[in-house]
Amino acid sequence: MALIHGFHTKNIRGDVLGGLTAAVVALPLALAFGNAALGPGGAIYGLYGAVVVGFIAALFGGTPAQVSGPTGPMSVTVAGVVASLAAVGVSRDLGAGEILPLVMAAVVIGGLFQVLFGILKLGKYITLVPYSVVSGFMSGIGVIILALQLGPLLGISTRGGVLESLGTLSSNFEPNWAAVGVSVMTLAIVFLTPRKVSQWVPSPLLALLIVTPISVVLFGDAALQSRGLDPLPRIGTIPEGGLAFTMPNWNEHFPVIFKAGLVLAVLGAIDSLLTSLVADNISQTRHDSDRELIGQGLGNSLAGLLTGLPGAGATMRTVINIKSGGRTPISGMVHSVVLLVVLVGAGPLAAEIPTALLAGILIKVGLDIIDWGFLLRAHRLSLKTAAVMYGVLLMTVFWDLIWAVLVGVFIANMLTIDSITQTQLEGMEADNPLGSNSNKDQSISAEEQALLNRCAGEVMLFRLKGPLSFGAAKGITERMMLIRNYKVLVLDISEVPRLGITASLAIEDMVREAKTNSRKAFVAVSNENVRERLAKFGVEGLVNSRKEALESALNHLNN
Repeated sequence: MALIHGFHTKNIRGDVLGGLTAAVVALPLALAFGNAALGPGGAIYGLYGAVVVGFIAALFGGTPAQVSGPTGPMSVTVAGVVASLAAVGVSRDLGAGEILPLVMAAVVIGGLFQVLFGILKLGKYITLVPYSVVSGFMSGIGVIILALQLGPLLGISTRGGVLESLGTLSSNFEPNWAAVGVSVMTLAIVFLTPRKVSQWVPSPLLALLIVTPISVVLFGDAALQSRGLDPLPRIGTIPEGGLAFTMPNWNEHFPVIFKAGLVLAVLGAIDSLLTSLVADNISQTRHDSDRELIGQGLGNSLAGLLTGLPGAGATMRTVINIKSGGRTPISGMVHSVVLLVVLVGAGPLAAEIPTALLAGILIKVGLDIIDWGFLLRAHRLSLKTAAVMYGVLLMTVFWDLIWAVLVGVFIANMLTIDSITQTQLEGMEADNPLGSNSNKDQSISAEEQALLNRCAGEVMLFRLKGPLSFGAAKGITERMMLIRNYKVLVLDISEVPRLGITASLAIEDMVREAKTNSRKAFVAVSNENVRERLAKFGVEGLVNSRKEALESALNHLNN
């Protein structure tokens, strides 16, 4: 197996340009996600994560043109970890050095889980999450980002989850007017920048380059103090030395850390593999899901050891990379190298970035994450689908991220099984009784219809089509009582390519019930695998076709 999936140097110019463009987009987002996840002083850790995860995931991952780094779902989850640790008495102050090692322990554990997912080849199952669940979850993440950034947008310090943050905001509603001014400028730039301009300079970076200097000139501490206004909250001092190895703390509060790691692993896997599908669609390539999980896991584990935020495949950065010419993992690695250069050389400048500016950028991110197209028309497509989607959205916002996905997947799959079951059982009643001329079926040949007519209504014909899962077993069992009204049961499963264990048991019970009531049963089965399974269950009366079964039934009646 090659070290780098999809690596070649034929597109080096496009990869360098794509990686450079992706880095330009990633810079303000990484800082914003770091600030959102860890609070004041946390922005730089988002940049650390973008450098480490972006490089390692590109090197070892399975999606050639994918760009990885901190994302909305991952940052929201880290914020939840911080809140959980604070609830058990851990100080949220990054400077105190208590909470960061614990958070990074969860990041490392999450990365190891992702590697395990890849080794166990679970990638193909993760991408089978129903769209209604994915849509509800992503929209929920968008709502969480909006709710958590309202406070920083107004210069009001808030902590905790959605309810706690909104509660603090309402009880301490004293806006910092300098922060409000910064927010208004930021929102105007990110929402109103013409497309022709944003194609060359992404609007988040444009806001960063324009608003930060203005905030230093107009809203410096001295200027605000002279006007009797509160200081403008900023990122603050950047830790010296850049990336450095730090041993996480696994010894304290391990249950909280372990659960958080599992949540990070699952959400990161879903986020990354969905982005991989987007990358495949744009670049006309095919990713390796399991390898991608291993690459993301290695990147996140190393990021945790280097105090970086966890990351995943970033959809917007990946799309921009591909459209700018990126095609191989070189582009993702270039993106990280560029960010590393910025990290080393621009620390003092980054310290002056207002947190309200980052909040304004995240407001745009939150609105973009919400699946507005599906959210506003889901109820017209299917009420059940809409219920699942809205339910997952509400559970994501107000309960728990991982449980929202698990419950949503369970309910969506149950609804799918019910729909498939109804399709599998369609038409079973229509053939009862087929001995009557008044109920002819066009799918039955004239010869078979003649055989049925000669049976004089004494044959019960059940027909099942398509793969039969356990969902069809109940429908089969419910019809067993009808067997007592006929002398011969003909069960036609000649068009069934696959038979589940539960459905096999239901067919066995059906045949046994016929025998118990002194009725004869014939089962028409053409698929060899289905025949072998029923034979192992000891089902009697197996024949090769419906015609043969009807001939056997007529012979039995005549004898």
